[in-house]
Amino acid sequence: MPKASQASIDSQEQLVSDIKSVISDAEEMLSATADQAGDKISQLRARVKARMGDARERLADAEAALIYKTKAAARATDDYVHESPWTAVGVAAAVGLLVGLIIGRR
Repeated sequence: MPKASQASIDSQEQLVSDIKSVISDAEEMLSATADQAGDKISQLRARVKARMGDARERLADAEAALIYKTKAAARATDDYVHESPWTAVGVAAAVGLLVGLIIGRR
């Protein structure tokens, strides 16, 4: 898998994690202010709940797209290895040799 694709997947995973944290914090804030009375606060709570629902749906869509991309990359790698097994073995051996040389010099 190219480095750019892996970096993109990693950043998307981090974004999904960050959004989940924000939603969780917002839900805690809503439950902490549940005993607050007033028309403005109840309107604000209703708006925040609606937006959190929308955010949750978009997050689920983004997570599904991320899973799809990850599986597609894994399938492409698997297909390549099956089409060119000796090339894959050669690349793996070269990487192993380089890692061994680097570790051996320390």
